[in-house]
Amino acid sequence: MTLLKSTIALLAITVLTFAPVNEASAQSNDNDIVSIAAGNDSFSTLVTALQAAGLVETLQGDGPFTVFAPTNEAFEALPEGTLESLLMEENRDQLIQVLTYHVVPGKVMSGDLSDGMTAETVEGSSVEISIGDYGVSVDDASVVTADIEASNGVIHVIDAVILP
Repeated sequence: MTLLKSTIALLAITVLTFAPVNEASAQSNDNDIVSIAAGNDSFSTLVTALQAAGLVETLQGDGPFTVFAPTNEAFEALPEGTLESLLMEENRDQLIQVLTYHVVPGKVMSGDLSDGMTAETVEGSSVEISIGDYGVSVDDASVVTADIEASNGVIHVIDAVILP
């Protein structure tokens, strides 16, 4: 459960790092994944989800984590009622599963990726990485901003919520 919580926290941090951050501050020990995400309004939904899942402290841990962080718009694109349902206390385990699917143990930079590779997530399933003429995608989500460095890992901003 601790690894799962860490993964979700990493995801939250990744999403929040989509905000403009100077490289020096992003690499200091005070700029973990969650802090970066919380400092960016584009990741308020992710941060809310991390709080509801109890994963904030985990993603503030040592890591390193790689978080594929969906923006608020990505959460809004889910079918109507999906997000609200996931945020309900009785669906916390499902929320944790979804959030930890966005987190990969270790620090994986964009230069480490190759077309067709898979990476096991904290959730336990694998995501598939595709590299093509239009950029990098993780499952069905496109990476819109890559390599946002945090003190405990890296965030890659994605345009969709990926589901295990």
